Amino acid sequence: MMKTAIRLRNDMVMVFDAAGEQIPEYQGQYEDVKERILRDAPPGIVFKHWFGYFLEPGTVPSKSW
Repeated sequence: MMKTAIRLRNDMVMVFDAAGEQIPEYQGQYEDVKERILRDAPPGIVFKHWFGYFLEPGTVPSKSW
């Protein structure tokens, strides 16, 4: 089950489960996976942007993701 979805500055997306393992079927270019992720996202999923050079990504609301 998805726990965290991170959109990178190059519009790639990484999705992780509760154990910190990547979920390959939800990863790829933002435009290719966005709708699937939003459709399948469980309550409590954390959406993040990692656009800058910060050490950690910032949390954003699903509407802004």
